[in-house]
Amino acid sequence: MDLLACPYDKHFPLELYVIETRTYKDRQVTFRRKPACELYCAFRGKNVSELDGKDPGCDECIKVEVATGVLYCPECGRWWPIKDEIPVILPDDMRNKEEDLKFLESVKDKVPEKVLKGKPFGL
Repeated sequence: MDLLACPYDKHFPLELYVIETRTYKDRQVTFRRKPACELYCAFRGKNVSELDGKDPGCDECIKVEVATGVLYCPECGRWWPIKDEIPVILPDDMRNKEEDLKFLESVKDKVPEKVLKGKPFGL
């Protein structure tokens, strides 16, 4: 999330809607600095500049992966699925409408209306 921007309008940061997470309790990383993120800490939902150099919980954050979720650009209204811990950020013309609508249907009760009516496909 730290460096992901909309491929269409370069809006940053994208909004993240988490539906399911996976925790890897034994995962450990030695950070060169904390906060480890360069620009945006999605774990706390803040720009790094707002953290005043304080550790926002990097050791805890690194253990959590978004298994299922949605990325949303508030600028252009596009959304992208996160499936099996992978953000699927494809251009509109390479997306599979049937698969995307099936995914959206499966998460419709867990995401805001703006995502459901987003681009390139909506319910």
